[in-house]
Amino acid sequence: MMLIAGVIATIFVFANTTSAETALEKRERELRAELKVLEEQQAEIQKGLDVQKAQSATIQRDVNILGDQIYSAELGIQKKNIEIQKLSQTIDLKKNTITELNEKMERSREALANLIKQANEIDKTSLPEIILARKNLTDFFAEIDSYNNIQKQLENLFDQIREIKTETQTEAERLAEKQNEELDVKKEIEQEKRVIAVKKSEKDNLLGLSKQAEVTYESIIAKKQAEASRIRAALFQLRDTDGIPFGEALEYANKASKATGVRAAFILAILTQESDLGKNVGTCNLAGQPEEKLWTSIMPGPTDGSWRDDQTIFKRITKDLGLDPANVPLSCPWQGGWGGAMGPSQFIPATWQSYESRLASALNVGTPDPWNPEHAIMATALYVKDLGAGAGGYTAERTAALKYYAGSNWNLPQNSFYGNSVVNHATGIQTQIDFLKEVD
Repeated sequence: MMLIAGVIATIFVFANTTSAETALEKRERELRAELKVLEEQQAEIQKGLDVQKAQSATIQRDVNILGDQIYSAELGIQKKNIEIQKLSQTIDLKKNTITELNEKMERSREALANLIKQANEIDKTSLPEIILARKNLTDFFAEIDSYNNIQKQLENLFDQIREIKTETQTEAERLAEKQNEELDVKKEIEQEKRVIAVKKSEKDNLLGLSKQAEVTYESIIAKKQAEASRIRAALFQLRDTDGIPFGEALEYANKASKATGVRAAFILAILTQESDLGKNVGTCNLAGQPEEKLWTSIMPGPTDGSWRDDQTIFKRITKDLGLDPANVPLSCPWQGGWGGAMGPSQFIPATWQSYESRLASALNVGTPDPWNPEHAIMATALYVKDLGAGAGGYTAERTAALKYYAGSNWNLPQNSFYGNSVVNHATGIQTQIDFLKEVD
C-alpha cells in the first residue's frame, strides 16, 4: 500500500520551471519593446507617405514613395518575424505541457494497474478464507479497510485519468491553433516579399529614367492608368451565367466584404475556381436537352428518398423570380451524385433557401436571384463567412474553401487541390486589387 500511495503522490509532480518561465517572460518583454519601436517607425513612414502622395506626380516623388513603401513593408516583415518568435515560444510551451501531461498519464496508468492487481487479489479470496487466515477480528477489519481504501483510490485514479485526457486534448487543440497562426504569419511574409520585389523593380525602372524625362514619366503614368482600365473592363468569368467586368465584380465583392468581413479577393477567388470547374463539368437544364439532363432528373425530389427535396424548392424559387424552371442553367451531376447547383455561387436549392432571408437583408431586395452576379457574390461571402473565412489568414481561408467544395470531407488529401487553387487565385486577384488602389 505504501508503494501505491507513493506512486499516486508523484503523479502531479512537475519539474521546477521557475527559471525557464522567468527567461520566457524576459524575452517576451524584449520582443514587445522591439515591436513598439517598429510600430513607431512605421507610423513615421506613413506620415511621410501621406505628405508625398498629396504632391504632384513626379519621378522623384514616386521614387520616394516607393522607397518608403518598401521600407514600411520591410518593417512589417520584421514585425511578423517577432510575432513568429512569440508564437514559437508559445508552441514550445504547449509541446512541453503535452509531454508532461503524457508523462502524468503514464504514471497514472502504472498506479492504476497496481491497484487493480491488488483489488483482484483480494477479490479472489473468499470471505471465510479471509476470516480463517486472520488471527483476530482486528486483522480482519484492517484487511477490509485496506480493500475499501483501494476502491477509493481506484475511483480517484479514474477521475484523474479522465481529467488528464481532457486537459491533454485541450492543450493539443491550442497547439494546433498556434501552429496555424504561425503558418498564417509565414504566408503573410511571403506575400510581403512579393510586394517588395515588385516595388523594387518599379523603383529601379524609375531611377533609370532621366530626371529631365518628365514627359516620358507622364507616358508611364498613362500606361498605368490604361492598364487599370483594362483590368476593370476585363471579363470576370462566372459559372452558369454571363461574365461581368472585373471592376463590377470587385464592386460587388467589396460590398459583400463590408457586410461579412471576408476578404474581397478571396470571395472572387472562390467564384473564379467555380468558373474553372464549370468549364469541365458543363451545364444542364437547357432548352433542347434530353430528359436525363433536365431539372426533373438531375436534382432530388419529394419521392427520391434524399435528405432534401430540391425540386419543390427550385420550382418555388423560379416561380418567385418569374423564370421558366425548364430553361435556366443548372450544373450537371458529377461523380455519381445529384446535380442542380444554381448560378455562379453553385448553391443547391436547399442551401439557397437557407440563405434567402439573410441575402434579402444584406442586399435590400425582396427576392434574391441565384443567377444575379451581385446576389451570387453576396451569397458566396455569407457562406464562406459561416465556414470561418471571416477570421482571415491563410489557414482560415484555405479551410473555408475546402469546406465550400467538399463539406465534411474537406480535409481528405484528394480535395486539397481546390483549397490550393483558390489560395493561388486570391493571391493574383489581390495583386490586381492593390494595383488599382495605387493607380487611384
